[in-house]
Amino acid sequence: MSVPYRQIRARFDDQAVTVYLAYSPEIAAPAVAAGRFVAPFKRGRMTWIKPSFLWMMYRSGWAAKPGQERVLAVEILRSGFEAALAQACLSHYDRDLYPDRAAWARLVKASQVRVQWDPERSPRLGPLPYRSLQVGLSGQVVDRYVDDWIVGISDVTAQALAIRDRLAAVGGPVPPDLLPAELPYPLPAAIGATIGITDQALSSGDDEAR
Repeated sequence: MSVPYRQIRARFDDQAVTVYLAYSPEIAAPAVAAGRFVAPFKRGRMTWIKPSFLWMMYRSGWAAKPGQERVLAVEILRSGFEAALAQACLSHYDRDLYPDRAAWARLVKASQVRVQWDPERSPRLGPLPYRSLQVGLSGQVVDRYVDDWIVGISDVTAQALAIRDRLAAVGGPVPPDLLPAELPYPLPAAIGATIGITDQALSSGDDEAR
């Protein structure tokens, strides 16, 4: 099946969407215990959330890179996720989204949310021909994320390592039930246009029930 070049794929239900981050044990353990991010987590740094499990595995080297030894699955409200995307600016200039580089530069400077579209990864972590979303949160948006949007935090490092080990042991095609099921996210069309999505799974508008 053909996958749109820029599409959000994620685990989600009616209320929440799962994003992944990787931290040191010193940050991850208190966060899991508290169910929210607490010290030594620093709100002043940009926080990058990723809906793609495999992109997180690529970024963290299957939880082997220094400072990324614990992989967290963070459930956040869909309303918050979409509110962040609605005010996002791409981290690179795109002539199809911005009238010129100067206009884009002004938006980058003013926006507290950045979006990057990076090559999605296969189960073997090779690059795929379509993109995966990363969302960088800063300023007051980090406060909203930490204080208002988080529904739950789980440490999924053990599951990640088990998947890594099973992948290493499995020859041929990867069993379809091995990885978290991520489906196209039905983003409101106006927000999709803001972040340059190329996706047929667009909802007609905001869902007021969320």
